[in-house]
This record gives sequence, C-alpha cells and structure tokens, in this order.
Amino acid sequence: MILLPPEVVTVCYIVAAVLFILALKGLGNPRTARRANLLGAGGAAIAVLAYMLSVELRNPVWIIGAIVVGAVIAVATARRVQMTQMPQLVAAFNGVGGGAAALVALVEVGHSESPWSLVVVAVTVLIGGVSLTGSFVTFGKLQGLVTTRAVTFPGLRALMIALVLAAVGAGAALVITGDAVYAFVLVALGLLLGVFLVLPIGGADVPIVISLLNAFTGLAVAASGLVLANVLLLIAGTLVGASGTILTMAMAKAMGRTVTGIVFGAFRATVAGASGGGASDRPVRTMDADDVAILLDYAQRVVIVPGYGLAVAGAHHAAAELAEVLRERGVDVVFGIHPVAGRMPGHMNVLLAEANVPYDALVEMDDVNPRFKTTDLVLVVGANDVVNPAAKTSPGSPIYGMPILTVADAQQVVFLKRSLNPGFAGIDNELFFDPKVSIVLGDAKHTLTKLLSAVKTTA
Repeated sequence: MILLPPEVVTVCYIVAAVLFILALKGLGNPRTARRANLLGAGGAAIAVLAYMLSVELRNPVWIIGAIVVGAVIAVATARRVQMTQMPQLVAAFNGVGGGAAALVALVEVGHSESPWSLVVVAVTVLIGGVSLTGSFVTFGKLQGLVTTRAVTFPGLRALMIALVLAAVGAGAALVITGDAVYAFVLVALGLLLGVFLVLPIGGADVPIVISLLNAFTGLAVAASGLVLANVLLLIAGTLVGASGTILTMAMAKAMGRTVTGIVFGAFRATVAGASGGGASDRPVRTMDADDVAILLDYAQRVVIVPGYGLAVAGAHHAAAELAEVLRERGVDVVFGIHPVAGRMPGHMNVLLAEANVPYDALVEMDDVNPRFKTTDLVLVVGANDVVNPAAKTSPGSPIYGMPILTVADAQQVVFLKRSLNPGFAGIDNELFFDPKVSIVLGDAKHTLTKLLSAVKTTA
C-alpha cells in the first residue's frame, strides 16, 4: 500500500481546519447554515481519509466496519429526529464525543511514558467522563426522563468536594506510577461528577449546560489530540471548546446569569421551587379562535412570540401563513425571538425559516422589546418562561434575572397554550391573570389553523 507523504497529509489537515473554521462561521446565520454543515462534514471526511491513507492500518476491516455502522446510526437518527428534539440530539451526540475522547486516552495509557503525556491522559479521561454522563443527564431532563427540577440532597456539596479531591489524587497517582488502574478510577470519578454536576441544575438553565458540556467535549478532544500527537484533533477540539465557551457565555448573558452561578448555585444555597398555588386553581380569561380573529381584525401592529409549544405542535407553518395573511392586509407583523426560545439558541429561527418566514421578520429580543408599547396584539404561541414577569419581580424564582420579552407592555396579549401547566422552569406565570391577557386552550397547530380560517373569513 502506498502511503501519502507527510507533506500531503499536512496540507489535507490545513484544508480540513480551514473548512471547520468556515463551517463555524457559516452556522451563525440561517442563510448559510446548510452550506456550513456541508463544509464541516467535508472537512471531517478529508481529515479521516488523510489519516487513514498516511499510516499502515492494522485492522482496516474493523475500522471501516465501525465507520459504516456509525454512519448508518447517524443518518437514521438524523432523519427521524424532530426539530423539537434537536437539543436532545445535540446532548446525546456531545456525550458520545466526550466518551470517545476518554476511551482514546485510556487506550494510550500504556503508550504514555513521559509525565506530561500522563497529565494529558488524566485530564482527557476525567473531562470525557464528565461530558459523557453530564450530557446524558441533560438529555434525560430535556426528554422528560429525568425531572427538570433541580435535584439536591443533604451532603451534595461535601460529596462533590470529595469527588474532586479523589480525582486530583487519582490523577497524581496516574502521573507518578503510570498504572492504568488509576486511569479507570478517573473515568469512574468523571462519570459520577457528570451526574452530580448536572442534576442540581434547574430546567431553565439546562440549555446553557448543553453548551457548557459541548465546550468540555471540545477540551477533551483537544487533549486527546495532544495524547495522539495529532495536530488536527488539537485544532478541531480547540475550535469546539472555544465556540462552546463563547456560546455558553452568550447564553448565560441572555438569561441574566453567570456561568458559575448556574453550575454551582445549587451547592451554595437552597434552590427555589415552583411558586405556590396552581395556575389551574385561579380564574383566567379565556376566548376562542373566533374572538382572537376579531381582535386581529382591528390590530395594526402584531407580534407573534413562538415557543417550545409551537415547535412541539408543529405549528410553525400555520403561524407563518397567518403572518402572511395579516401582512397582505397591511398589518405590521413580526416574530419576537427570545435568545433561548425553543431551548437552544437559534432553534426558533431555524424552525421558522423552515416555514419560509422572511429573515427580516425574525426580530431578536433587544430589538422587539421597545416595539411592544406600540403593539396592538401579541400572540404568544407555546412560550411561557421567556415572557414570565417573575424573572423581574420574584427574587426567589428560578428564572429571576433572566431577560424576558416584555409582552405585558402591549395593548392585548393572547396565549395559545395546551394547558395552564407551568413552563420548563416549573413555575406559574402571573401574566395569565393580567386583565388584558386572554388564553386560548388547545393544541397550537389546531388553534392556529382555526384562527387562520377565522381571519380569512373576516376579510
């Protein structure tokens, strides 16, 4: 077998690295996101092929077989997953990436001779373990398999301190002795740390944790690049770690939080629970689709606020058509987008772009908030926490300090909701009981379809 010369491999790695950077840049805009994904996939393909053609593979059948199996699983999963489940998919894939980095480092323990390489191995297996279980606990919270409330218990702080100290001790022992047993101990400690790090984090902060764990995985991959002396792995891991860190900081800012407050808040104080009383036990003003159509008939400025409920119901096409019908009548209609609406940054933007909503009609929170004071009607479709005034008025609330869409400033507010149950953060929304707020109960897609029909009738 003729192997590629090192110079060619280096060029391939440079090309792959450039494609990764262009992919990250392109993912920042819905217009270029699809092309960016293709660029990233192309870079990964070039990198893998360049490496496979530069070394003598001992088990090519097993390697190719693993690639085929992985590709089949990935394609099948990606085709079946719903847009509403995208955060869960990201969390699961991220966990797998962290676990893979830890496994690579474990394999390399026996080949690591210098203390420096053993330090890198120790860091990789620990971070990889944290990312693996942390990501899957996050997956469970998003999927409803694990409670979205912050889970704490007496002695949690002491347990975490003990686990960290044990990890430091195991890492030191690995570097001093080179015994692989300590590497497996580090993996086990990392797995436990991942679980107990994420469980105390409440539902509203889970999207930020996904991004933080993504940064962890990037660091683990970069460290595995050092272990294997592979420059491209180092570059790719650094890019993922840096972009994940930047995104985490941006999301924390959008939520009015600090990253340390999100991660360690549960260890410093008692986590606030849901507000007392059930929303369903208090009277609210309700109406049907025909009533909302009448309100829209008199409105000149309308803002539609999409949330996770819209995504779950698959109501984005109906919302887009309603907005188009109103625009044809001369109504000023925009979509107000919260940075973490839909549980991930950009989730609503991608969903509405899929329904052919013009990009200039998607208005971010900082730009849409001043518009509410001159808005006749706000339609809140499946959103809750991102418009909950408790973020400003209730210091004990889990979402206190989070910037929100100030829909209460509008003349009229109509919620389209399946039920009056609390949102993802697990707290009631006092806005439901405001005299200018009305609620239409039912599936968002069904309600919007009826509303669209009623609006067309009133034309």
